Amino acid sequence: MKKRHSAEQIVAKLRQADMELGKGLKVPEVCKRLGVSEQTYYRWRTKYGGMDPVMAKQMKELERENARLKKLVADQALDMLILKEAARPRLQQRYALNL
Repeated sequence: MKKRHSAEQIVAKLRQADMELGKGLKVPEVCKRLGVSEQTYYRWRTKYGGMDPVMAKQMKELERENARLKKLVADQALDMLILKEAARPRLQQRYALNL
């Protein structure tokens, strides 16, 4: 079963991992203690390394807002395309009458 971690939980686990690594443990041992795979650990380290929990939360909020705005832009582009297609026969009719 997959478990989703919040950004704050990930940052906390990375800090715990740093402490364990500082004590001389190896990455595979630390991952086992954290209950995550090495791949997950390195992915988290790449994305959240050096962040504090507040920064991680803000990043998640910005990602959600960005996704919402992208959807809004896509919807508007689709609406414009539909309107352009709907207006096309009228334009063709106008040009035919002027010729």
